[in-house]
Amino acid sequence: MTTMASITQQIPADCITGSKIGLEKEGLRVSRNGVLSDASHPYALGSALTHPSITTDFSEALLELITPPVLCAEDALHSLTETETFVHQNLADEMVWSASMPCIVENADQIPIANYGHSDSGMSKQVYRRGLAHRYGKMMQVIAGIHFNHSFSDDLWPVLQNLSGNNGEIQSFIADGYMHTLRNVQRYDWLLLYLFGASPATDRSFTGAGGRLERFDKETYYAPYATSLRMGDMGYTNRLQTGRQMNIDCNSLDGYLSTMQSILKKSHPAYEEIGVVIDGIHQQLNTHLLQIENEFYTSVRPKQIPLSGESPLEALQQRGIRYLELRSIDVNPFTPTGVEISQLHFLEVFIHFSLMSESLHNDPSSADINRHNLNQTAYFGRSSGLKLNNNGKEVSLREWGNQIFDQMQPAAERLDQAHNTNHYLNALKHYQRYLSEPELTPSAKLLSGMREQRESFSAFIQQQSASHHDYFLSRSLSQARFEYYEALTRQSFRQQRHLECQSEGLYGDHETKITNDRPYFGCEPCVCASSQCF
Repeated sequence: MTTMASITQQIPADCITGSKIGLEKEGLRVSRNGVLSDASHPYALGSALTHPSITTDFSEALLELITPPVLCAEDALHSLTETETFVHQNLADEMVWSASMPCIVENADQIPIANYGHSDSGMSKQVYRRGLAHRYGKMMQVIAGIHFNHSFSDDLWPVLQNLSGNNGEIQSFIADGYMHTLRNVQRYDWLLLYLFGASPATDRSFTGAGGRLERFDKETYYAPYATSLRMGDMGYTNRLQTGRQMNIDCNSLDGYLSTMQSILKKSHPAYEEIGVVIDGIHQQLNTHLLQIENEFYTSVRPKQIPLSGESPLEALQQRGIRYLELRSIDVNPFTPTGVEISQLHFLEVFIHFSLMSESLHNDPSSADINRHNLNQTAYFGRSSGLKLNNNGKEVSLREWGNQIFDQMQPAAERLDQAHNTNHYLNALKHYQRYLSEPELTPSAKLLSGMREQRESFSAFIQQQSASHHDYFLSRSLSQARFEYYEALTRQSFRQQRHLECQSEGLYGDHETKITNDRPYFGCEPCVCASSQCF
């Protein structure tokens, strides 16, 4: 795909306003004194296996809230707020941890792996997480984040194809357009860490915190100029991905699928040592470099909605790319939902800019550069002397950042025109200040708040979490909205019981009994013989 910057203003407004946004937010359930919860997923929140909006990630204590795709950032944030209100009002004596880096976890072995019941799909999800625990340790898996999902309007692609003079198949053009955008997100992702990184410190109990970090106080490790330890090499990473064992071809969708499929079939000696089944219990799904596609920890993924029985790669292969998932946003501890509306407006500008700008082809060398820039920004982003690698040339973060902001202005202007607003240019102006005033960034504000209140990381976030919990308790859901969530809870349990009736027992009775030692349902499981157990 050629550069689109020159034709930005020629794109009709409805081709821009038809884009869709979705959000995913992770957060640990903790006690009022900031201790990780060991309680089962609350019954009132439904089945984590089948609920469309409320589920869990690695741990039973790690909530994941999902919004449906909507046409504007305001609706996405409203949907997240409504769901989180329902969650908080059904947490009894618990609250949600308001930071990406985890709370105090003195014994990582006690982190409960998520329980999805005894259906084949539920057991598969648990075995996958068991494998993650063996491969990376449980502590890394309870780091939380925000995912920003974005799909361009279906009507946009024929217009872009015509304006660019491309005469190929439209589906190939769409795939190339999304991969073009993905490569630019990878190249410029360090900017998101600088602007929105909010994890410069961590509790001393976090595994590996003492390595390259300094003591903030007796309870806290930090890096003085860090933006996002979560996205650094001590955070949410796959160690094998820091080398070249898993370089994924992002120059085309076919290349992406081919290299990913190869990795999914390649066994690794360290994982062979773990084993797959020991004493009748599955320890991991397989011994491959990746058990499944989702184990590929990257800042942005191409996504398609899988049909029943389909893997994510099969969905991409069959129907192409539906949306991109941006995964590098930290939970903002200074706002109850963990993300602000101005952030969402900026991210819309950023992803449109990534589509409209020249996109360099990737190779192992450029992938190394992207990793270097990301890691440097994660640990030293607010240092005034930080230099990054811009296609082989050394440039200061601030200088390069300002160049990118200037280049994003046409996209912001067109978004404002299309939506009849000024939110996008305002967001651009607001966040550009962060380059010259790093004290405005969430990472700097977090360290400043800890110093001013003379509190450790955990004590400070515990206060923020309690304040945000009280905020959600003070909100009121309409009766219709409350009944909507209650209906989703009931439906999710029916769907899970249905799956369990259909289960073929792929993981064996012995393992099912072990899983069910921690009760999942608040009611008797379905025991009917029919698969139609609704």
